[in-house]
Parts: sequence; C-alpha cells; structure tokens
Amino acid sequence: MNAFPVIDGELQVGGLSLSQLAERAGRTPFYVYDSAQISRRIAELRAALPGAIGIHYAVKANPYAPLLRHMAACVDGFDIASAGELTLALAAGMDPSRISFAGPGKREDELAQAVAAGVLLNAESRREIEALAAIGTRCGKPARIALRINPAFELKGSGMRMGGGPRPFGIDEEEVPALLAELPRFGNSIRFEGFHIFAGSQNLSGEVIAATQRASFDLALRLAASAPSPVRTLNLGGGFGIPYTTSDAPLDMAPIAAALRDIAAEAAQRLPETAIHLELGRYLVGEAGVYVTRVVDEKISRGQRYLVTDGGMNHHLAASGNLGQVIRRNYPVAVVSPGRRTESAPDTTPTTVVGPLCTPLDMLADRVSLPKVTPGDFFVIFQSGAYGASASPQGFLSHPPVAEILV
Repeated sequence: MNAFPVIDGELQVGGLSLSQLAERAGRTPFYVYDSAQISRRIAELRAALPGAIGIHYAVKANPYAPLLRHMAACVDGFDIASAGELTLALAAGMDPSRISFAGPGKREDELAQAVAAGVLLNAESRREIEALAAIGTRCGKPARIALRINPAFELKGSGMRMGGGPRPFGIDEEEVPALLAELPRFGNSIRFEGFHIFAGSQNLSGEVIAATQRASFDLALRLAASAPSPVRTLNLGGGFGIPYTTSDAPLDMAPIAAALRDIAAEAAQRLPETAIHLELGRYLVGEAGVYVTRVVDEKISRGQRYLVTDGGMNHHLAASGNLGQVIRRNYPVAVVSPGRRTESAPDTTPTTVVGPLCTPLDMLADRVSLPKVTPGDFFVIFQSGAYGASASPQGFLSHPPVAEILV
C-alpha cells in the first residue's frame, strides 16, 4: 500500500526526504504529491485498457494547479464540476474541447462561461437544457451538451452511490427517450453529443465495476436509438477505488480490462462515431500523495496515549472520518523521526492522534500502534493524494492553510 521508500532512516517522496520537503514547504503541515508515481499509474492503466478507451481526470479529486498541469500532459481530458474548476483546467493548458462539466446545480453564469469556452455540458435536467438553449441563442454559439443519466442500476459496494433510485444527479433513464425527442425543437442553439453515466465511486471489486460498465454501455445503446444525431461521446464514469486499510485488497483490473475490450469492439460496430472515456480521479492520484504534520505534544489521559499534531481535520477531513465514512477507519500512517528509522509497526501502547482543533471530531488516527515519539517528529498519513486539502474546512478556527508540493 505504501509505495514510498525509506533511505537512511527517512521516508522519501520523489527522491527527497521529509526533512528536505518540509524545508521546501517552509512549514508543516503539508501535502506532497509524487508526479512520477502518478505518471506510472496512468501508463499502467493505458497498458491494461484498449486504446479506444480514453482516460479523463476528475479535477475535483485534486485541483492543485501544478498537479493539473502535470495531468494535462498525461490524460485525454478533464471533467470539472464548477466554473472555478473550469478556470483551473484552462490555466493548466487543457483544450476546452476536451473538458466536460457536470453538476446538478450549475448557475446561469457558470453555464454561460462554459458555453463561451466551448466545453461539453453534462445537462442534468430539462431546466438546464432550456437554459443552455437560451444561452446558445444569445451567444450565437451552440451549447455542446451530453445528457447525464441517472441509471436504474447502481454501483454496488461503492463508497458513494451516484446512480440507482432517486438521485439529485442526472435525468432518470426512463425520462430520457422523450427528452431526446424534444431536442430538435431547440434548433441550432444546442448541439447534442452524447451521454454521461456515472453510477458510483470508490469501489474495489473489478467484477462489479466491469458489470456496471457493461450495463452502462447497454443503456447507452438503447438511448442512442432515440438520439436526434449520432452519439459522439460516452462517459462511462469511474468508480475505481484504492485501498485505505490493510484489509482492503487492491483493485483487480483484469475483469475491467476484459469488459472494456468487449465494449470497445462492440462500439466500433454499433457506435462507430463515439469516443468512449472513463472519468477517474482518486485512482490516478490518491496513492501518490502524503500528508505530513508534526507532533507537538504527547500526553496520557486516564491511561490513553494521545499525540497532538499541528494539523488536523481542517486540512485532512477524510482522514478524520468525516467525509463520507459510515464506519470510521484509520488511513495507513507512520511516525517519521529524522535520523531514526521510520516505523509503522507496533511499539507500545495503542495511540490516538489528534489535531490542534477544539473539537473531538479532530482525530486523525484512533488507537493505532505507533513507536516512541518526540515532539517535532513527523506524523504521516498515506493515500492522501485525493480529496485532501480542497475537500477540507481550512478556514475552521482560522489556523494557517496547508502547504502543497508536487515533486
């Protein structure tokens, strides 16, 4: 699970020790992301998948600007969820024609900005389509749209379910044929291009993901029969998970690759004008990131050992268990003492690690086995490259913001 080496007793990320990285950041806490590890993950994924399947990066996973610039050179497109992310994606150098924009509550100004930029809008309601048509008429430029579908099925076992049953995301699949039949009335103000079907996220079963991709493709085939023009793009979603605990098995890509080979072959015959892509975030960057904070105190309260660090849930909400976890589980962690061997194995008493915030929610690890520590040692949380800094309440209690580094 931890792909970072230990050299001369210190954890290394991107060929630099944590001490060197702390000097570069100028302070703790900080996140550090390994660009080489991200590139390897993308290369391995491309080698496993058929060449006809594109890879898009979901910017919401980690919108750090230097990381986005790196990703823009590695993937086939970006998927965004706000006008702010659109600005970041364009600044990173991504071609607007390869950007798609999803989200159930897009504002009028966001829609107008996206139409002006020329990105693909994943329309999530009839109202949104009507708004886009009005913007297209006003701008004299057709709004590029794909319909985001809420499928009747869901991605079973996913961390967050985005489809199946009542959802705020997308248009219920049974309503789509009638809506497709209405699109010609908007004339040249909109241009229909395809479908977006995203059933769930953070799934570690290759068999389940493969079955969901097959179901999504079959749904797209059925809906394509009602489309007013050929389907140009099909977003099959993502859902690829990463292991967060020692009990999690890494995702098996074999069944996914097999399913996508079949889908690509069938698409070449039945949807020959369609570009198919996956929308991945956490799977591309999650394991390449580390959160580093310093131990500022150690205390015993009625027999329970606590470490207090200078960063907490204000910087890493997910590690505190307050971002989507039903049952709180510890991330993989380690204590790193410069000049002393890195340890992640048991040493003494079960230890709870907390941050500096005045709330019992600010807990980074609960009763983990850690070695002896000294104030000033680093406390490290692995698997932290996705949904970290940007997904955390950094303004809470007005502590300093977290630093970020790409190496």
